[in-house]
Amino acid sequence: MSVATSLIEDQPARVAPTETLYQFNESPLLARQSQQESNARSYPRRIPLALKRAKGIHVEDVEGRTFIDCLAGAGTLALGHNHPVVIEAIQQVLADELPLHTLDLTTPVKDQFVQDLFGLLPPELAAEAKIQFCGPTGTDAVEAALKLVRTATGRSTVLSFQGGYHGMSQGALSLMGSLGPKKPLGALLSNGVQFMPYPYEYRCPFGLGGAQGIKANLNYLETLLNDPEAGVQLPAAVIVEVVQGEGGVIPADLDWLRGLRRITEKAGVALIVDEIQSGFARTGKMFAFEHAGIIPDVVVMSKAIGGSLPLAVVVYRDWLDTWLPGAHAGTFRGNQMAMAAGSAVMRYLVEHKVCEHAAAMGERLSEHLRILQRDFPQLGDIRGRGLMLGVELVDPAGALDALGHPPAFARLAPLVQRECLKRGLILELGGRHGAVVRFLPPLVITAAEIDRVAEIFGRALAAASTGL
Repeated sequence: MSVATSLIEDQPARVAPTETLYQFNESPLLARQSQQESNARSYPRRIPLALKRAKGIHVEDVEGRTFIDCLAGAGTLALGHNHPVVIEAIQQVLADELPLHTLDLTTPVKDQFVQDLFGLLPPELAAEAKIQFCGPTGTDAVEAALKLVRTATGRSTVLSFQGGYHGMSQGALSLMGSLGPKKPLGALLSNGVQFMPYPYEYRCPFGLGGAQGIKANLNYLETLLNDPEAGVQLPAAVIVEVVQGEGGVIPADLDWLRGLRRITEKAGVALIVDEIQSGFARTGKMFAFEHAGIIPDVVVMSKAIGGSLPLAVVVYRDWLDTWLPGAHAGTFRGNQMAMAAGSAVMRYLVEHKVCEHAAAMGERLSEHLRILQRDFPQLGDIRGRGLMLGVELVDPAGALDALGHPPAFARLAPLVQRECLKRGLILELGGRHGAVVRFLPPLVITAAEIDRVAEIFGRALAAASTGL
């Protein structure tokens, strides 16, 4: 009997006698953070913790309370907190007195990093790959990718997707589907971004779903690129997340991805794949686009690539390499400790078959969630790939949409998140109306730890549902 099954056989609203429920009072650290940090801070509002120690999948706060971290730096911590291979790599850089800052000058550490990264790429891409080291964030790598494709094609328009998230700088923000962060800023990219519907199976934008929805989506895109009366100039690129993260953990249909690659290649439009969150074994493949067997023109990477330290790169096919020296730069693009840590992580992922492990653990967690779904109709859709999973919470009493699905339950999601935190589990929300609970644990999570995550989530869901 699984952990989730045994949970459901209990009275759902009852808290187990042995369960510990943390109470949260504002500590001096949190009080000072609230007083002194910008109003733009986000995570501390929903996860009011002051952390002092971390190891593996666990973090400990200043009050001595321990939590399972299923946020993992928004996917940055592929091997969890302070993994031995990461610590050893960082310590070796310091022991060898290697330069910590080199701009874009090369070093043995940097050369090894590039060879390790290219060794993970599909051979077709690796054979003609170029790499650009960017400022240490994914959003800067997105900015570099935009410059790259516009320079190479001489075109300025970029097609992005509803629900997409590519960062918070001005250019990257222009590509974002969410309107909230953009409203106060007015005009962003002056040359324009055209948004298209993403293949969101549970809430198909065409009201069709299934193969019909995918066919309609691809037909729309093909028409947009080829109709002389479409009103949209031929773009420099299409940028896409193979699994939308902040947009609600929505995996693109694989046939749709293959169709997208076929259409863009035929039209001479560069395909940019954003692997900032989905890359490096997160989805059960080294890169999420590999599930579809496609070769993008540009791949944007950050988060896990630096082994928990800041690093971002753009890898692209050599036909795009037409920009001039200095076209994109950044003072902190030579982070040697991040490169050493990143190499250590990449080698570990391969040697320990972490892709296969992530796929198996993702399926195990999904099965627990599907069992819970039998007794909790608020679990509307369970989706994702590997250990990049999401649960869309719905209101069973609400009006059904064109596909027969109830509406998003925006009020329930933060209650579930809070109840999880009280029970020692850190989760984040995302998606439309913030109604998707997201699971992004370190990829080294064990089967027993997956079972524990599911158990806590089930109890939190029962408590939150009762409190409505």
